[in-house]
Amino acid sequence: MAERTMAERTMGERLKGRKALVLGVAPGNVGEAIARRYLDEGASVMIAGRRADALEQVAGAIGAEWQACDITVEADATRLVADAATRLGGLDIGVNATGWGLLKPFLEHDRADLDQMTAVQFTGPFQFFQALLKAMPNGGAIIQISSVTATIMFDHHAAYMGTKAGLDHVIRCIAHEFGHQGIRANSIAPGGIADAPMSGGGLAVPAMAALYAREIPLGRSGVAADVADAAVWLASDEASFVTGQTIHVSGGQTLRRNPSINEVFGVFAQSGA
Repeated sequence: MAERTMAERTMGERLKGRKALVLGVAPGNVGEAIARRYLDEGASVMIAGRRADALEQVAGAIGAEWQACDITVEADATRLVADAATRLGGLDIGVNATGWGLLKPFLEHDRADLDQMTAVQFTGPFQFFQALLKAMPNGGAIIQISSVTATIMFDHHAAYMGTKAGLDHVIRCIAHEFGHQGIRANSIAPGGIADAPMSGGGLAVPAMAALYAREIPLGRSGVAADVADAAVWLASDEASFVTGQTIHVSGGQTLRRNPSINEVFGVFAQSGA
């Protein structure tokens, strides 16, 4: 089936009346795609991220509330959740789409790399989820944007993959401990997203796209709209009995593998990218 653009997706009311906070939004990334879809489905949305200028740009384009937040600062995350609940009139949905795509050989990771990765991809999100749980006494949906690499290997990516995998298990802990509160917590694990900043640059090279397509049973790289579709479903009543799961949005790539780093470098060398 041919992929659809965001403009081709019909508007609906699957999230009508819901209040959503999406953290980790920047122009063109997965967080923006999720926020756009939530608005299209009738939700009230606040977006957040580290860069105020980028947030203001996205918020103006899509019609969302916004607030700057550095996820590595506990007070920022706590304040963000409290302010979102006040400005939106409550919270029903909380999404963490933050990440740092560090690519570095295992033995070259220093303590500064590990501390920063942990702050961005483990400690910060953990504290963000704590704040969300306190702001959702009557239940809600918590969604973590993970990665296919939390399951299948990719070279030189250990700190990124390890913290993503750790957060997936934290999500399961939340689902287990707070189900009685009406909380549903799930992860979405995309593969490479061709139209998002983190991996889109490489996948814009035809030979790189072909290299990845070889490892994806559905024969193409993902797009941000694919992830947004899953995020709408998990936040909606259609997924009312789904919790503690990692939903892979990767075209079946976990059935195969990632290309090796030598294959990736080889493509870049041949293309001159």
